[in-house]
Amino acid sequence: MSDLSLRFEYELQFFAKEGEGGEKTEEPTGKKLNDARKEGQVAKSQEFASSFTLLAMFLLLRIWTSTLGRQLGELFRGFYGRIPYFTGLPAYTDNTREFSTLVTIAIERVVIIILPYLLAGFVVSFVADLVQVKWAPTSKPLKPKFSKLNPINGIKRIFSLNKLVELLKSIIKIVVMVIIIYNEIRDQWPILFALYDMPLMQAVVLAGRMLIDIGFKISLVFVVIAFADYAFQKWKFHEDMKMTKQEVKEEYKSTEGDPQIKGKIKQRMMEASRRRMMRDLPKADVVITNPTHYAVALQYDKEIAEAPFMVAKGADYMAQKIKDAAGEYGIEIVENKPLARSLYANVEIGEEIPEELYVAVAEVLAIVYRNTGRI
Repeated sequence: MSDLSLRFEYELQFFAKEGEGGEKTEEPTGKKLNDARKEGQVAKSQEFASSFTLLAMFLLLRIWTSTLGRQLGELFRGFYGRIPYFTGLPAYTDNTREFSTLVTIAIERVVIIILPYLLAGFVVSFVADLVQVKWAPTSKPLKPKFSKLNPINGIKRIFSLNKLVELLKSIIKIVVMVIIIYNEIRDQWPILFALYDMPLMQAVVLAGRMLIDIGFKISLVFVVIAFADYAFQKWKFHEDMKMTKQEVKEEYKSTEGDPQIKGKIKQRMMEASRRRMMRDLPKADVVITNPTHYAVALQYDKEIAEAPFMVAKGADYMAQKIKDAAGEYGIEIVENKPLARSLYANVEIGEEIPEELYVAVAEVLAIVYRNTGRI
């Protein structure tokens, strides 16, 4: 029994996503969101565009029903009036060409009449998609993916949260349609019975208005469902884009570089900077110390800079190395704790000292020049 349970538990691992290294608790990074967008993965509700398109179409029908009906009626009467012409021709007459031309003209006229409605639907659908995902055209979602042929992934899609939500939306839509149609027919029941006694055109107009009202009310509810679905899709997309701690580390390595490698590079750069600093140390005029924690080396050369500038500096172990090298090169070492700390904290190697330290450094240089006989 235990072997069976262990084997079953192991098989469940096939349902885990590849590359997951733990629970997805981290917020998606900008890079992952940009990469997903390039792949065509965005928070988008299919209901959004279709519901607004449906609403726009029924709204246009409510506004221009009379115009549309008049145009189609005139078209029907015009071509219906041509029927006697064809029936009156002799039996041996080949009227195929004339009839084909008539049908072609009829189709063209119908297309011209309904074209504004089709264009309005296209514009509304395009704008609805643009509002959701902005402008990011890509053809990558159209490319075939062999991962979709994986039966395990197919089973997961069947029993996924998205499929459950789609089923729930379909049920809600059916219930909404049934309720709206029932209420509309119940309220218009006397009129429906009276249609048999009305003239044909009047009956068609009343029935058309009833259908348009039903469609308009249904589309309004569908718009509400679309907003709810869009909110769900945004939440679901955000949850799917979340990353594990390992994924964040891997992304950081790929974009910023391996921290260990960066640390080694930084260490080598510091070592090179120290070697260069120690190479320039013999040019210094004085080394000012803390005396144990800090050591800074200054040089004053009017041909190089207008004020004394930092040649080298170091703390603790490096401070001791600077003092040892100063002893070897015969550079004067002056102990001045506050000046050494201030120079170490505020001046970088190669920079001139700030104006507020001119007097203090000048006094030190005067002592050094006096001791070395330079003044």
